[in-house]
Amino acid sequence: MLDRFENTLVAVNRWLLILMLMAMAVIVFSNVVLRYTTGDSIVWAEEVARHLMIWGTFLGAGLVLRFGGHVAIDNLHNVVPTPLALALRVLVVLVIAIFCLSMTWFSLSYTMLMRFQTTPATGISFAWIYAALPAGFLLLLVHLALVVRRYVRDGSFHESPEMDAEAAASL
Repeated sequence: MLDRFENTLVAVNRWLLILMLMAMAVIVFSNVVLRYTTGDSIVWAEEVARHLMIWGTFLGAGLVLRFGGHVAIDNLHNVVPTPLALALRVLVVLVIAIFCLSMTWFSLSYTMLMRFQTTPATGISFAWIYAALPAGFLLLLVHLALVVRRYVRDGSFHESPEMDAEAAASL
């Protein structure tokens, strides 16, 4: 049951990011073509593309975490004895979890403060854009909870043919 939830969460998260990136690419490309062919541009294009990028950043952070793609210093837990390495990984997970929880809480408060201010081009409430923060940090916390056992026990992350953090680090 948990594996099914995890697979569904990852698939939905990935497809949402893919659709957002596609929409952003189409909007920016269309705006550039329109600007150079007619001299006019889509008034809301830059704003919507920026907002999609913000949402994509926060929704994608959890997927990056589960594959070990965030910047990390992992030399220490590789050279210390196993019990100490386990304790260090538990400490890292606790710090990340506390950070995600506090950021979810504070960003939710900030989002509520921004609900009366509107964006210049589209006229939507800034709360819809700032809602990416609590949504992203909450999703990051869920992804952390799903990978925590493997990370603490083995010091490893999920592997995927699409994402190889070790290969990217060696570039």
